[in-house]
Amino acid sequence: MKILVTGANGQLGNEIRLRAKRSSNTFIFTDLVEQEGVETVKLDITDVEAVTKMVKENEIDVIVNCAAYTNVDKAETDEALCHKLNAEAPKMLAHVMKKAKGMLLHISTDYVFGGDSYNIPCTEDMKGKPTGVYGKTKLEGEKNIISSGVNYVIIRTAWLYSEYGKNFVKTMMNLTATRSTLNVVFDQVGTPTYAGDLADAIMRILLDYKIETAEEGASTGAKKYSKMGIYNYSNEGVCSWYDFAIKIAKKAGNKNCSILPCHSDEFPSPVKRPPYSVLDKTKIKQTFDLKVPYWTSSLKKCMKNIMKK
Repeated sequence: MKILVTGANGQLGNEIRLRAKRSSNTFIFTDLVEQEGVETVKLDITDVEAVTKMVKENEIDVIVNCAAYTNVDKAETDEALCHKLNAEAPKMLAHVMKKAKGMLLHISTDYVFGGDSYNIPCTEDMKGKPTGVYGKTKLEGEKNIISSGVNYVIIRTAWLYSEYGKNFVKTMMNLTATRSTLNVVFDQVGTPTYAGDLADAIMRILLDYKIETAEEGASTGAKKYSKMGIYNYSNEGVCSWYDFAIKIAKKAGNKNCSILPCHSDEFPSPVKRPPYSVLDKTKIKQTFDLKVPYWTSSLKKCMKNIMKK
């Protein structure tokens, strides 16, 4: 099976790279910019001709779309570009893959929620009511994919971190090592997601799709993938950003920083973030027979790798 990964230089893309080395599938990793030390094919996912050519010439079976506009605050003043990347590009990728009789595996976000004050874990069938441009465009992207008629899997995730790029874990490791006090919000609750665990889940889904298409034969592209749909994925457990920061500091051995809980309104932002976006993973665990690690176990694993560098 031939798989095209977009946004491959990001946190999730880099984790998929590691797992691709052990896979029998052929992977092509693409991004808008090249990354030193890794092989990346330059590809603009808003360029329909370039994407169509890439898919056709390489006989791509699946696109894993990790690319997105993710600057939540900046999106409020950069709505056109955010909409282009998060809503229009997924629509185009879906139509290209429908024509190629393949599948689109798309990464979405917990920010599709936020307008409703849920106090139970969010399931895939709960109505999304985003509060800002980022969440609205990501939800529109989901709807565009679904209405396209392509074989698709959409994975909503949250609070992503890894050994790569900039993220909350790395920031807290640095700040708790260099400051005497630090204020972190306690009124936003969710679950962190280690990108390595999400990458493992994606590889499991790709394997399932490969097995099903192999069983159905060469004409499978005209058929619907039996496990098509929206799925939630984050690590197990629940915490606030404050709890997350406390655990990071402890595991890093940063004992001299006093971490204090504070309210979200103490950090003015142009967009309201979801106050409760714990994701219910029942569907993805049952459908693909997945075991999801607890968030503190995955945090320990990631931080160990970071500190080795």
